[in-house]
Amino acid sequence: MSKSKPTLVILAAGIGSRYGGLKQLDTFTPEGDTIMDFSIYDALQAGFGKFVFIISKNIEEECKEIFNKKLEGKAEVGYVFQEIDNVPAKYRNPERKKPWGTGHALLMAKDEVTENFAIINADDFYGKEAFEIMAKALTEMDKESYHFNMMAYLLKNTVSDHGFVSRGECQVDENNFLTDVTERTHIEKIDGKLMRKDDNGDFIPIDENTIVSMNFWGFTPKCFEFGGALFEEFLKENEHDLKAEFFITSVVNEILKSENASLEVLQSNAKWFGVTYKEDKEIVKKEIEKLRAQKVYPTNLW
Repeated sequence: MSKSKPTLVILAAGIGSRYGGLKQLDTFTPEGDTIMDFSIYDALQAGFGKFVFIISKNIEEECKEIFNKKLEGKAEVGYVFQEIDNVPAKYRNPERKKPWGTGHALLMAKDEVTENFAIINADDFYGKEAFEIMAKALTEMDKESYHFNMMAYLLKNTVSDHGFVSRGECQVDENNFLTDVTERTHIEKIDGKLMRKDDNGDFIPIDENTIVSMNFWGFTPKCFEFGGALFEEFLKENEHDLKAEFFITSVVNEILKSENASLEVLQSNAKWFGVTYKEDKEIVKKEIEKLRAQKVYPTNLW
């Protein structure tokens, strides 16, 4: 049994085109806290012992300046760079501006991660309880195990009033194991109803109680055996598509096809909130104020 402290991997290399800037380092409290600060605080309290930031080179100095100081003496820190040219030379395209997606970022973390680990988005607020549940599951998981997990949320609690979002739609069996996950890249609230775009670009209804992934996955290091060949295949098919992204959900579906692997769906009552659009910022600030008023968080996290 693995009893060492799990690692938290934070996806912070995205460029936030819909938000209009670097939302990973945007601040949400008068003290200058980012959403990441709350995730790191929650993870530390829950027992995570190492933090690995997946970033692009151009924010390296800022990230190190901010997070090394905060985590000094509390946890180990590592940095992984997800750059557009971190792919075989024949697939490099000088015109591409966008990172290759969350699945590529996960594969990049391989050399920095030696313990069981969770992976999260930098710009999503997952809630204290979610980190506690995940830390417990990871601590009890054997490092050699192919049993992985994810933190589930209900779709209705994860949408923005200010535009469309993308979510991983999950199919879950009666034993709470994931059977399939589909990346829905356009889900939007239209006239009070949740709709998604189908493959033809037409809007069709989607149930508000659909279980979705918010990229809060729990893995053992065995997960790195999946996805490498799939990513190579993806590059072959999409080398000329400047916006194509390789998602963690693709790696997860590869895991689900394997006979010796399984993925358990963990549920939490923690409320998720996040920023996709500039207009979401005020909502997040208010939610954080409420949590601080309830003494869930101290005024000064650090």
